Amino acid sequence: MDKTIPYLALAGVVGVGLIGGLLFVFSNFAMRAFACLPEGEGMRAMQEINRAILNPLFLVLFMGTTLVSTASVAMGLVHTGAFGGQGHPAAPGMIAGGLLYGVGVFGVTAGRNVPLNNALDRADPASEAGRALWASYLRVWTRWNHVRVVCAMVSVLAYGRVLWVL
Repeated sequence: MDKTIPYLALAGVVGVGLIGGLLFVFSNFAMRAFACLPEGEGMRAMQEINRAILNPLFLVLFMGTTLVSTASVAMGLVHTGAFGGQGHPAAPGMIAGGLLYGVGVFGVTAGRNVPLNNALDRADPASEAGRALWASYLRVWTRWNHVRVVCAMVSVLAYGRVLWVL
């Protein structure tokens, strides 16, 4: 057995769990709370959060978990038995955990949520266009965030299964 598998799976559980928990907060109550604030205040709050989150600790966690996920997929593929040798029972969980985070969290963040955040950052909360953008942003950003939360939850389960079968 490759001795790196349990370390990658543990790093996956912790990293994806932390990121997934953060995303869950937004899906569960933060976005609803922002929507209830007086006109422009929720939008301004989200603009500030989007700026504040780009800090070294978050970026190391988010990108580090992306690297762990990439390594997990590679490790899982190597241990499927498809490239010769015997398959490993942890391989499917490593592949699933890595893909769920890599595509469902990182990919959705980069392809959907970040472009919405960038558009929100350029908008003026006091303008008609800004208010219209905010109404759409609340709905669309939150929908994509729900996808990220579900993918993170299932990724944690996949990494947990890896630790279970070891």
